[in-house]
Amino acid sequence: MADDSRRSVTLRRTSLGRYEVTNARGGTMTIGTGDGADFTPVELLLAALGGCTGADVDYITSKRAEPASFVVEVTGDKVRDESGNRLTNLAIELRVAFPEGAGGDAAREALPRAARMSHDRLCTVSRTVQLGTPVDTHLAPPPPESEEAGS
Repeated sequence: MADDSRRSVTLRRTSLGRYEVTNARGGTMTIGTGDGADFTPVELLLAALGGCTGADVDYITSKRAEPASFVVEVTGDKVRDESGNRLTNLAIELRVAFPEGAGGDAAREALPRAARMSHDRLCTVSRTVQLGTPVDTHLAPPPPESEEAGS
């Protein structure tokens, strides 16, 4: 039986500072360093925070009513100090509106609880960032030339 807890992506360099990211399901996107329109790694981290929280809240509240509007804004300040480059003041802001009526009322009532549940236990991304999981960076042998040529 496969390990369903493992998550992974693979990045392949396409040019200086630009990479194609592939997930296990075959989805692809490009990321860059901010010289073009591609998302940067920091923007992807912010998007992951917002996407995770947004999905949690959406699944909980949409059981009651379909939102009239649903916007998640994620911000943070990049700092450089004695600890190195990092983000501070991370914030996730949810701006959600529901239609009038019993379903909309129920969704509005569930919204604060859904946001707390996402923050406190559901969102894997924000929980990982907040708890400070160590990251292991190491070198591995390069792939055989035939493997790279087929890419």
